[in-house]
Amino acid sequence: MSPVFPMLTVLSMFYYMCLRRRARTVTRGEMNSRRAIESNTRALPINVEIVQYAKEVLDFSSHYGSENSMSYTMWNLAGIPNVYPSSGDFTQTAVFRTYGTWWDRCPSARLPFKRTPATFCSQDYVELAFEEPVYPTAVHILETYHPGAVVRILACSANPYSQNPPAEVRWEILWSEAPTKVNGPQARQFTPCIKQINFPTNLIRLEVNSSLLDYYTELDAVVLHGVKERPVLSLKTSMIDMNDIDEDEDEEKYGCGMDTLNKQFSIVTLREWPTNGYFDKLPYELIQLILSHLTVPDLCRLAQTCKLLYQHCCDPLQYIHLSLQPYWARINDTSLEYLQSRCTLIQWLNLSWTGNRGAISVSGFSRFLKVCGSELVRLELSCGHFLNETCLEVITEMCPNLQELNLSSCDKIPPQAFNHIAKVGSLKRLILYRTKVEQTALLSILNFCSELQHLSLGSCVMIEDYDLIASMMGAKCKKLRSLDLWRCKNITESGIAELASGCQLLEELDLGWCPTLQSSTGCFTNLARKLPNLQKLFLTANRSVCDTDIEELAANCTRLRQLDILGTRMVSPASLRKLLESCKDLSLLDVSFCSQIDNRVVLELNANFPNVFIKKSFTQ
Repeated sequence: MSPVFPMLTVLSMFYYMCLRRRARTVTRGEMNSRRAIESNTRALPINVEIVQYAKEVLDFSSHYGSENSMSYTMWNLAGIPNVYPSSGDFTQTAVFRTYGTWWDRCPSARLPFKRTPATFCSQDYVELAFEEPVYPTAVHILETYHPGAVVRILACSANPYSQNPPAEVRWEILWSEAPTKVNGPQARQFTPCIKQINFPTNLIRLEVNSSLLDYYTELDAVVLHGVKERPVLSLKTSMIDMNDIDEDEDEEKYGCGMDTLNKQFSIVTLREWPTNGYFDKLPYELIQLILSHLTVPDLCRLAQTCKLLYQHCCDPLQYIHLSLQPYWARINDTSLEYLQSRCTLIQWLNLSWTGNRGAISVSGFSRFLKVCGSELVRLELSCGHFLNETCLEVITEMCPNLQELNLSSCDKIPPQAFNHIAKVGSLKRLILYRTKVEQTALLSILNFCSELQHLSLGSCVMIEDYDLIASMMGAKCKKLRSLDLWRCKNITESGIAELASGCQLLEELDLGWCPTLQSSTGCFTNLARKLPNLQKLFLTANRSVCDTDIEELAANCTRLRQLDILGTRMVSPASLRKLLESCKDLSLLDVSFCSQIDNRVVLELNANFPNVFIKKSFTQ
């Protein structure tokens, strides 16, 4: 063999190593810029690129709209654009329930879980199905109002239209970034540079974080570009994407894949070291304190280093509060089985978003709670579509100390199953947003759970008589501090009177989009006089709210911090000035679509009351 060839091989290896080192050290921004510049050098796909809009909305965590309407619902993301390229507030778009940090600054706000990875900031999600599975080459998101909320785009290996479910469901992150503040609310087409994956997909998931937004983000459509055959990259492109290779290798090395994560949970083979270094000299409590700052995957990695740290990392005291939501795509029955021995003292558990598409079974969930449920105080199960009546029965039997239960958007639980919740008399917080709870079950819950302080019944469309429910609350739930009745369709002034008389500790009340309430009956005046502790009051889209109601709030509810009177035609600038002068702690005032409050008035109020965020939405 000619000596030239070994020399070429050595040079090639050296060049390869340099490129890898460079790929590791460049910043994300630099890499994205280089990818954007080099994107045109990619080899042409073997077949023609397919462009398709979402065929169907499969799942989502929340939406602003009603369950019985299309206005402001996630279902508007299916099909071609309705609004784009226009900007503004349109009912034909998809809108999530919250925005900004206001929901974290009200009486119903929940304490965050510690050990949440800094890279996980998602608050809501929506999953979209497309007609044809493709290898994605681009994802276009048409944002029509207050863009910038999307923080992650994921692709799934499962075909939602296949008759044969796959043995393993795999999710791959196509793009991820921290929340950003976008200047201006105008419409845009958001097209991030996505990572190439090695499987075709027709299931895309968007995750959003709206905490930096001044108002609700509105999405119009999602366009998926892709090819049927896996694209062949040029040599130059492969070099540029070395960072992706490194990330994939790190994923295997550090257990970001489900199999590897489960192996870390169950690791038993430990390295033998003559000593444990300086750790032998540290007090047990100090080591525990140090390790309490690690995430769950980091604890699993550290447990593989030596026997001493394995003992610390498996100590149940490290798992008093455990959130598995950031790892929703990797958690399955095996994960829960491996965690059982570590979670015997667990008090807070977050399984929100986990277990869907068969990842967690009813039996796997039940086995876990039978071992780890006795000390549970807080259980988060938002969007847990594996839950059924058996699961709720197990929760009520195995968690006698439970005080907080979140079943938000668990819309697969049958109505009769909610009767079991009445057995947990210690409940202080119950979130039933977008569930199928019925009136009989809810009355039973209210009768036996008299310790309730926070209750969410937003978008619970199967309750027939909210006046009866409000009357039961007034009679039994004297400690109630926050109540969400968002979009309840049939509460009247009678129910409000019973509620205000019996629940005088209320600090937060959401009556947004309750069309049967009319100011002329005196219901809002009655609220203001009976509930002096109100800090948050949402009367969204109630056209009848008038100056008298605002003046009563100014006179009686001086602790008010957040007020939403979007859509009223009867409130004048003079009454708003009285409110702002009286309520010194007011920080949010939404007067969008209030016909008497024009932009000139908003500018004047902003100048005189700079500490208040006064929102005036618009439509072009």
